Amino acid sequence: MKIDNSVKTVVSIATGDQRRTDKAAGANLQPVTTNEKEKVELSRLSSQLQAMESNLASDGVIDTVRVEEIKQAISEGHFKVNAEVVADRLLDTVKELLQTQGNKLQ
Repeated sequence: MKIDNSVKTVVSIATGDQRRTDKAAGANLQPVTTNEKEKVELSRLSSQLQAMESNLASDGVIDTVRVEEIKQAISEGHFKVNAEVVADRLLDTVKELLQTQGNKLQ
């Protein structure tokens, strides 16, 4: 797949009185002004998502010790992949996803 670099990005950032426009892309942008009286309010759902995110981060879902053991085993060349276990778990995941999709359609 060929990556096309023909799309140029234009960035405009406004913070308080600081305005920066990326003119390297050849864009003619109007400066963005901010009104200090404008208020942004987040919904309850946003607050809940932030709380869930911090809970997940603190729960330690990933066993970092085990990850390091696996990294070392791979780098030393003695990590063995049990194809049957991988296949079984992959099939279990697919079955679970199909059940989830089936419940959404009902």
